[in-house]
Amino acid sequence: MSPVVAEIVDWAALGEVIAVSLVAGVGVTFCYSLGILGVTRFADMRRDNRVVGATAYGLLALLAMAVCAAAVVAAIIVMTSKG
Repeated sequence: MSPVVAEIVDWAALGEVIAVSLVAGVGVTFCYSLGILGVTRFADMRRDNRVVGATAYGLLALLAMAVCAAAVVAAIIVMTSKG
């Protein structure tokens, strides 16, 4: 690699951005899929009059969607902050 490119690109920061993006992308996708699982199982359990199971899956859905919403808010805060 030429010395000019090595001076222009901060490879450590680029690697950090790639790693954080990968973790955030997989993590938010996993949480969203848990939310979908919770909603669908909640509907199935509720239809079968299984109150305890429906409650558990409903709480899973709410928690997963809250985590997804928090990730969106955190991303907006990070993108809009200076420095």
